[in-house]
Amino acid sequence: MFLNYIKEFFVKKTLNKNLNNIKSEVFTSNVQTIGLLIDETKFQHSEKLIETLIQQGIAPESVKIAVYRGKLEKKKVYSRPTFDKKAIDWKGEITEDFLEEFVNTEFDLLISYYDAEKAILMLVTQKSKAKFKVGFSSVDKNLNRWMINTDIENYKLFVKELFKYLKNIK
Repeated sequence: MFLNYIKEFFVKKTLNKNLNNIKSEVFTSNVQTIGLLIDETKFQHSEKLIETLIQQGIAPESVKIAVYRGKLEKKKVYSRPTFDKKAIDWKGEITEDFLEEFVNTEFDLLISYYDAEKAILMLVTQKSKAKFKVGFSSVDKNLNRWMINTDIENYKLFVKELFKYLKNIK
């Protein structure tokens, strides 16, 4: 337990050091690919969120998902690529292959669907090579380009507001 706190301290230190190096991308194109980073320790409606995105005209194969859980069950098989705090080492380096691939993919849009400042999730968002990042207003304002002020359970309003803003930019 104590080691988890120390590890989180070092991950936060890495995150804070790298927050100053975030570049500001200009959103100029249509959204073709979406990265979806979800914290399922608090949010249990991932499938409905994905369906809502697809209803907005996003192709299902264009949505790539990474799911975070506070603790993974060893014998359980997850339907989505899922990780926990063990996916990041003490230096803030990603140790899971699928998560490394997720971070290195240049999505048109990264949706960071978590509303609590968890160092591991914030580090994944920060390391992402996505062109444009969107998240909740309750998370550090330096992390995402757009922040939507809504409750995490109200995924329909989140998606509605997101696409309303995206249409105004075009």
